[in-house]
Amino acid sequence: MDAFVLQILNGLDKGGAYALIALGLTLVFGTLGVVNFAHGALFMLGAFCAVTLQKLLSLEKVTEDPTQLTAWGTPMEIRTPYIETWLGDLGTTLIDYSVPVSILLAIPVMLVVGVVMERGLIKHFYKRPHAEQILVTFGLAIVLQEVVKSFFGANPIPQPAPEIVAGSADIGLLLGMDPGTVVYPWWRMVYLLFSAVVIGLVFAFLQFTTFGMVVRAGMADRETVGLLGIDIDRRFTIVFGLAAVVAGMAGVMYTPILSPDYHMGMDFLVLSFVVVVVGGMGSLGGAVAAGFLLGILQSFASMNEVKTILPGIDQIIIYLVAVAILLIRPRGLMGRRGVMES
Repeated sequence: MDAFVLQILNGLDKGGAYALIALGLTLVFGTLGVVNFAHGALFMLGAFCAVTLQKLLSLEKVTEDPTQLTAWGTPMEIRTPYIETWLGDLGTTLIDYSVPVSILLAIPVMLVVGVVMERGLIKHFYKRPHAEQILVTFGLAIVLQEVVKSFFGANPIPQPAPEIVAGSADIGLLLGMDPGTVVYPWWRMVYLLFSAVVIGLVFAFLQFTTFGMVVRAGMADRETVGLLGIDIDRRFTIVFGLAAVVAGMAGVMYTPILSPDYHMGMDFLVLSFVVVVVGGMGSLGGAVAAGFLLGILQSFASMNEVKTILPGIDQIIIYLVAVAILLIRPRGLMGRRGVMES
């Protein structure tokens, strides 16, 4: 029972990341009809927003203390972050909470990056074949990767979670099991809650706001909405920016779980595209459902008991499930009729 609960939690954790990235991919495809292979790079850029802020907050002022001497008899250097010198305890708190605070940096940065990407490049490929869209956005992703690599290096950069959630929770005790049977990191549960909140906000925005209703109408029939005098192109540009923001925030909050490096976006992109296809191209609900479903399946496939019987199954389980589903239902679990069907 303890192994079952642990794998469910692991699956929901992975599924949250898959669902957030897939949600942005689906928004872009559903509104603009563009297959955006640069979306994983947006996840990576969000993660490096957290890295950048952490480095800025950690800039240190170096002073010498003549009352303390090193082994060589020279005054000892005292290093104090500038933010602590200026703000005292508040500065210390900001350094500790640098990851969640980074969201405040990531939102405007990713919004600008998304809008510039859509206006500067993507709009020229709206009516081009999907193969050309994939090639140009994949090329853009590689360029962004190399830019990040040149600034931050090739090695992963660890990002600490806030001290208050740096430990683990005794989930087993909460479920009436013996203490210590199911122990799970606090930050992973924070990430799962964060994923649920963001997904809920995106759906609420599309469902209950006038802007969202127009966007959904444009996804269903773009020409008719345009004939009503609504500038649907401008709204779709904003949607592209919002999709970039969602991917960026997902990257920020994932940094304590997976240390950011320049190719992390590609690692998640391939899996997230499988999630989108399985859920149904253009189906937001399908993307979220498939994200959590495949995350849980991958988690159970990674168990030692399963890998002993089927070596390497954890690496291919998502693709096997995708093939099985698409053979039975080519448009995916919740895809619109005629999309991705011959």
